[in-house]
This record gives sequence, structure tokens and C-alpha cells, in this order.
Amino acid sequence: MKIGELARETGLAPSRIRYYESLGLIGAVERRLNGYRSYPRETAQLLRIITGTQRAGFSLDEIRSLLPQKSGAGWDRPKLLTGLKQKLADLAALQASLAATQADLEFLIARIESSPPDGDCFDNAQAVLDDVSQRQPAISNA
Repeated sequence: MKIGELARETGLAPSRIRYYESLGLIGAVERRLNGYRSYPRETAQLLRIITGTQRAGFSLDEIRSLLPQKSGAGWDRPKLLTGLKQKLADLAALQASLAATQADLEFLIARIESSPPDGDCFDNAQAVLDDVSQRQPAISNA
């Protein structure tokens, strides 16, 4: 399959496909006598896996470590499961961090809104800063 056909089938730009190739994510690609790349049929599936895992938050280095290392080699199931579980744990930690940040912002907004609108700006700011500094973090030891 030529790169244009592969691009149409996957919805990826040819430059993106060549980029993944240069990173070694889709393995070695044969060249025809005319110099055109010739991709095996499985490359479309592999590209969908790469783009899907990118959308799920995996970096290209993480994806590379999970892909079969040699063309035609099978998936390393334990390694794949470990990688997926680690990404799930990373996402849970990120969600906890985002929830803590959201709680902190909600506290700050509520505190500022409760300040007298016609009070002294310096005094209001100092009172808000004092309350924020005395507040326990939304999530400790996260």
C-alpha cells in the first residue's frame, strides 16, 4: 500500500506517517524500485493503535515501549498490561490533583466574593491571603 492510500485509510497526513516511521513506531518500510514506500496492510491498524493511545494520554515514547519490538512479533501481554495499569494510575493521580486545584480555586473565589466590595483593597487582599495561608490543602500527601 502506498503512503497516499494509507493516509486516506487512516485519516493521517503522509507527513505524520513518515514521522511515526522515522521514530521507529511502525517498523521498517519496504521501498519499491521507483523509491515509493510500500506499507503492509497491518500498518493501518498499527497507526490507529498509535493515534488511539495518544488520545488516551500516552506519549510516543510510552507507545514505543508497549509496541512489539520486532516486525511480526507478538504483543508482550504482561508488559502491555503493566503499561496500561500505570497510565490508569497516572490518570487517577492527575484527576486528584485537578480536583484539589479546583477546590482551592473555589475556596479562593468564595473568599473573595465574601469580602466587602467597598472595603479597603489592601485590607481585603490581606484577609484573603491570611485565610488562604491558614487553609489546609484540599488533598494532602497526594
